Amino acid sequence: MTTEGTTDEELMLKLGRQDMSALGELVRRHQQRVLDLAFRTLGKWDLAEDITQEAFLRVHRAAGNYKPTARFTTWLYRIVVNLCFDAQRSLARKAAPLDGAALDVEAGTDYDAAERKELVEFVKAAVGRLPQRQRMALILHRYQGLSHGEIAEVTGWSSSAVESLLVRAYANLREKLDKVKYYVE
Repeated sequence: MTTEGTTDEELMLKLGRQDMSALGELVRRHQQRVLDLAFRTLGKWDLAEDITQEAFLRVHRAAGNYKPTARFTTWLYRIVVNLCFDAQRSLARKAAPLDGAALDVEAGTDYDAAERKELVEFVKAAVGRLPQRQRMALILHRYQGLSHGEIAEVTGWSSSAVESLLVRAYANLREKLDKVKYYVE
């Protein structure tokens, strides 16, 4: 049976009827983006892999009750965001510092490899120091490509809260990165 051309929502309905090939297709379609989101949020590959696995286990468990009231990806990202918040709270209780989010320096800049690596580490640390909600809004916006409305849907925050969080997150990063500009020049 082919699943090409089948929507995510249709796959969820098939999965609800215990068609495990539907789960395989959902994982194939979305695993990398889920892993990227979790890693950018937590900064640790092992945690991101655990979050990804748990997210798809929850998709499987919820399939029988799934109602396509929102896009599948919105629903999936909400699961991932909540799992990431739980992991961050757990890390905070253990007093383990976050490594920051994975970011890339734009290609085409005039930095040699060592400077680029140092700059990437500085940016990762700056993002990692953002307050939790600002960091999550920034990652969903910049690296997952979600609109303000989609971020509001995924997180349960109001659109105005998302807008405010993004404005503050980008302002905080600009301030922190202004300091590094003098360092690398």
